[in-house]
Amino acid sequence: MKNTPFYSKHIALGAKMAEFAGYNMPISYTGINDEHAAVRKNAGVFDVSHMGEFILKGENALDLIQRVTSNDASKLTAGKAQYSCLTNDNGGIVDDLLVYCIEENGVYMLVVNAANIEKDWNWISKHNNRNVEMHNISDKTCLLAIQGPHATKMLQPLTEMDILNLKYYTFAKGKFAGADNVLVSATGYTGAGGVEIYFEDKDEIADKIWNAIFEIGEPQGLKPVGLGARDTLRLEMGFCLYGNDIDDTTSPLEAGLGWITKFTKDYTAKPILEKQKYEGVKRKLVGFEMKDKGIPRHGYEIKDGSGIKIGVVTSGTQSPSLNKAIGLGYVDVKYSTLDSEIFISVRDKLLRAQVVKLPFG
Repeated sequence: MKNTPFYSKHIALGAKMAEFAGYNMPISYTGINDEHAAVRKNAGVFDVSHMGEFILKGENALDLIQRVTSNDASKLTAGKAQYSCLTNDNGGIVDDLLVYCIEENGVYMLVVNAANIEKDWNWISKHNNRNVEMHNISDKTCLLAIQGPHATKMLQPLTEMDILNLKYYTFAKGKFAGADNVLVSATGYTGAGGVEIYFEDKDEIADKIWNAIFEIGEPQGLKPVGLGARDTLRLEMGFCLYGNDIDDTTSPLEAGLGWITKFTKDYTAKPILEKQKYEGVKRKLVGFEMKDKGIPRHGYEIKDGSGIKIGVVTSGTQSPSLNKAIGLGYVDVKYSTLDSEIFISVRDKLLRAQVVKLPFG
């Protein structure tokens, strides 16, 4: 099992650790609800250095990205990022990812899920027949997500980059906490605002940046946050988690990701997805909230009123912000309209739930 450069920090803070995607990761420090509230109301720091980063360089780099991703990366100019997905030959999702344009038509960074680093690298390499220079920099890249409505205000004194006014899905590169070549991106997985900070793990820079962030932030209530609260935060927003809500067998159109599925270019699975768009999908990912008492969990069956299976729960939790049980799941398309009544099978009982609009509110 691998450790991130911040492992000793997590242990010193008393984090509950567990294996995630081959890494020893902090699940919580003071408790999921406490950490969740810190991010929604103030700011919190996540160590997400387990994520994967690839650099693609050269005159054909954009062409390669266009051929393997569903979104239109030609729209990106330097300093902009984009949410996208890699699609397989059957219309399923190899992975969801971020595409960063470092240098237009020349240098791009792809940020992929930790569990899919090798799979994604092999998939992109397989389609690289025009000598695009590829570098897997995952093992030497640190990534901290400082999320929450007060995150950028806390961090601004650590840099001359104007991170207070970074627009959503844009980024800047420069000096941060005395370290050079740091990329600060107005992205995140919580819906609470804030930034993600990428930097190379060398010359004890990881320690330096972590310490600087907490020295300035802790007096203002900044807290370390684990993967437990990361999951409840993203679920409240209706954000998909790879391996739960999307995978190699789910199409972006089924998963409600039509907005990142473009048909203005050629890419793997385009004909399949075009057909799906024209004919309509048979199932859809929906958000639902429980009306009866009970918590939906990944893998629970979704049924109609007569007990016939119509789908499956992919994610579920007791929402700390809303104080009610919520979930995501795939259902037959006729049950996907807002306010549809569905039933979650929990220990042989059918519990009432209702399809609601995302994000949960």
